[in-house]
Amino acid sequence: MLVLGIESSCDETGVALVEVSGAGVPVLRADALHSQIEMHQAYGGVVPELASRDHIRRVVPLAEAVLQRSGVALADIDVVAFTRGPGLAGALLVGAGVACALGAALDKPVLGVHHLEGHLLSPFLSADPPEFPFVALLVSGGHTQLMRVDGVGRYEMLGETIDDAAGEAFDKSAKLLGLGYPGGPALSWLAEQGDPTAFKLPRPLLHSGNLDFSFAGLKTAVLTQAKKLGDELDARKADLAASTQAAIVDVLLKKSLKALEQSGLKRIVIAGGVGANKLLRSEFNAACAARGVRVHYPELHLCTDNGAMIAMAAAMRLQANVQTASKVYAFDVKPRWPLGDLTA
Repeated sequence: MLVLGIESSCDETGVALVEVSGAGVPVLRADALHSQIEMHQAYGGVVPELASRDHIRRVVPLAEAVLQRSGVALADIDVVAFTRGPGLAGALLVGAGVACALGAALDKPVLGVHHLEGHLLSPFLSADPPEFPFVALLVSGGHTQLMRVDGVGRYEMLGETIDDAAGEAFDKSAKLLGLGYPGGPALSWLAEQGDPTAFKLPRPLLHSGNLDFSFAGLKTAVLTQAKKLGDELDARKADLAASTQAAIVDVLLKKSLKALEQSGLKRIVIAGGVGANKLLRSEFNAACAARGVRVHYPELHLCTDNGAMIAMAAAMRLQANVQTASKVYAFDVKPRWPLGDLTA
């Protein structure tokens, strides 16, 4: 079975082809991705209308590239999958519209995929795929969640952010420091040149007794410290960036270790854009190795939004018989769609 996946939830247009054969892990045949970062830099953030228009321009050429690279004819595709939500409404409609048009033209079924489930299952595309069950840390610009994963569609929420996500903390702190867009990678790069112990920044909810997160207070602390530095900020900017990154990673690590302890599991998956952070990977690798815990990540180029994770999530849902694709092409997207509302 060949599944074509289309991702268009925000500022990346992704298309990929995944092949399902028997009971084994689906295999990525080809993928293509276009990032809108350069276009949005002039505005300091994503402009929804521009994002939607750019998806329209990119999705068909990307699909053609994927088919050419894989050597698969359009008519040979069995299922067309697309990101149904969450995300920007206009951007989601582009992917949904193209997927449903393709499905109708080819008389093939379509399947709407939850964006976060795509991230959650993206490590199955890596050279070291995980095995169920495991604890998962979904950590991105819009979401920070800990959950127990017992199988495809079998997710138990253990904790989540009550305000800013970890990625937002990176981005907003970067903006306070006058760094460019996208802020998270810029702050991480600058942090490599600084001292992570230079400033004592808070670790919100670290000792709350639960597995929830909060990063809004950290952002406020960064602002306060930046104001205190005044004219010295430029000279100490790398140190403040390093201290900010260290605080975020410390909270993510310790909450995740607590989730592993409470669940009794010895395997953890880190997924989402922040999962590409060097310090985060280094700290998790060391802590998990010391505890005999296996840690899995997506490949670096698959940490951001991409079509491969959408095709993989659709393929795994179909393979596990938790969902069927449909020839009903009345696409409806879900800009707000909590992962807890996803039915198996």
